[in-house]
Amino acid sequence: MLLVLWEGLGHLPDLALLVAPPSAILLYLWTNAGLMARALTETLTNAAWGFAAGNLAAIALAALAMLLPRAERIVAGLALLVFCLPLVATGPILRVLYGPGPGPQITLAALAVYYTTFVPLLVGLRAAPSTWFDLVRSYGRGRGAALIHVRTMASLPYLFAGLQIAAPAAVLGAMVGEFTGAERGMGVLTVRAMRALDVDATWALATVAAAISTLAYAGVGALGRRMLPDAPPVILSPPREPGRAARWWQAPLRALAVLAVALVAWWAAMALSGLSPFFAKRPGDVWDALVSDADAAQTRATLLAAMAQTGAAVVPGYLAGLALGAGLAVALVLRPGIASVAMPVAVALRAVPIVTTAPLVVLALGRGMTGSVTLVAVMVFFPAFVACLHGLARAPGQAVDVFDAYAAGPVARMIHLRLPAMLPAFFAAARMTVPAAVLAVTVVEWLATGQGVGALMALSASLSDYDMLWSAVVVVAVLSAAGYAAVGWVEARVLARFAPEQLA
Repeated sequence: MLLVLWEGLGHLPDLALLVAPPSAILLYLWTNAGLMARALTETLTNAAWGFAAGNLAAIALAALAMLLPRAERIVAGLALLVFCLPLVATGPILRVLYGPGPGPQITLAALAVYYTTFVPLLVGLRAAPSTWFDLVRSYGRGRGAALIHVRTMASLPYLFAGLQIAAPAAVLGAMVGEFTGAERGMGVLTVRAMRALDVDATWALATVAAAISTLAYAGVGALGRRMLPDAPPVILSPPREPGRAARWWQAPLRALAVLAVALVAWWAAMALSGLSPFFAKRPGDVWDALVSDADAAQTRATLLAAMAQTGAAVVPGYLAGLALGAGLAVALVLRPGIASVAMPVAVALRAVPIVTTAPLVVLALGRGMTGSVTLVAVMVFFPAFVACLHGLARAPGQAVDVFDAYAAGPVARMIHLRLPAMLPAFFAAARMTVPAAVLAVTVVEWLATGQGVGALMALSASLSDYDMLWSAVVVVAVLSAAGYAAVGWVEARVLARFAPEQLA
């Protein structure tokens, strides 16, 4: 039925320049089968290598955090800061640093996936009963043995949940790397189709990318279900360590420590690489560009104006995506019959890489703010939806029995029972999707709208203005990390008011 409707819409005169019917997509794929096969092979190879590298890095970081508990906050902070680097601007920098070859594509695929695995894995490594660790200590074994024999097994459901989310993200990262200077791949074809206003090619690329991402998502999920008979637990906020309450100055001190380590690592990496400071900027170069140089005021003004345009799209799109995700999850619980229609649409929206969605949305909605806000909302929607759906199912069984005893209706259960149980999952998704929202808006600005910091980074890359490019990367990463922290601050206060038991 949907295919018939799609075919009909594609033949309407008013939509012919916006929608390609399935018949036209199949014809394009048949006619260009060799080209598509070569591009898909290139993209999938880079995505696979990036998927492996990113997840190995996530596993190593999580293991380090468990073996060195005092360093956990620093490790997590550095991981977040790196994850907040805007991929569309990191791509041209990596292209210069690596030179020709697939290095940037693989690196961006790894950057797109490692944090989505690191966060749930870190939670899973703690998700074991304390009696298990008592048993390990009774045999005279230390943290290493507990990590291998207890924490690893307890974390497997969380690991597969993270891997399932990371699989489509690897395809996205590889394609972003391809359209920032590669010679082959699906991302290159997407840019060519967009510039040529080739609707059939754009829809064909989006369809293939969505199909591949959906298969990767489903394949990892099927592997997890085969290896783990129980469904993965919901990924909630990491459990709080027992002990004294945190002092007000500890969080700023940790932030400064993370920033100091990041600056030292950045300077050391550039110095050891031996690359020219013309394109391999050091922290001091960015400081000069923003503060000390004669034209620093102009640089700040340009960057501030671009950030204002980007923020005007990010904030409403981010809030709309969260609201739509939580709203659909609530609707599915109240009306389970709509799941057969809503779930496939939700999975499809998650699977289509933003680099293929952006041209289609811009074709349909124009280059104004509406298209940017829509893409941000789509990017945020699915993680919020999945997290909230699992969170609504986490209502304690004993509490459900109490509501059954009083014959409470579904709305009363939702308000007084399921929504408080959903809040930690909702805020976990809200934190995780801050960098995703920034990625979405910078991609559409880079590819289509010509506005905002994404367009500024594209212009800077094309003009070899590396002072502006590196400055934009640093500012966007820091502001994304600050947004993540701000959501965490709101989370603590909302849970303390409406679901204090979730803070334990």
